[in-house]
Amino acid sequence: MENNSAFRFSHTFTVTEADIDELGHANNVQYVRWVQDTAGAHWLTAYPPGEREAYIWVVLEHRIRYHRPSFAGEELRGTTWIGEIRGAQCQRFVRIERVSDGVLLCEAETQWVLLDPKSQRPKRIEEAVVQRLWGPVG
Repeated sequence: MENNSAFRFSHTFTVTEADIDELGHANNVQYVRWVQDTAGAHWLTAYPPGEREAYIWVVLEHRIRYHRPSFAGEELRGTTWIGEIRGAQCQRFVRIERVSDGVLLCEAETQWVLLDPKSQRPKRIEEAVVQRLWGPVG
């Protein structure tokens, strides 16, 4: 279930020629990359160098729904927010929209797992991390 009270982080990017497949639009694999890039941009903004090294995030599962294609040269906006957090798992939502008209292109839900950087074993997500990810950053 979405946490509608969570802060929503957005960033923009442009579809490049390298993102385009034989059908003339951005390949579905690019959307997976953009979903991860959006999550990563939020994390890197919330946790500056010197703090982020204490954490490693890995993907457990992606669920992606494609609504409309995107094309080379289009500016897109990835928006992400955090949902349910249980133990070492964190639910994250991402929406990708075209900036020019706000049309929804893709929605994703990803389950992330927090690992301890030394043992590389799952690590319970601390309340301080929850609060930082649910709050405004930047």
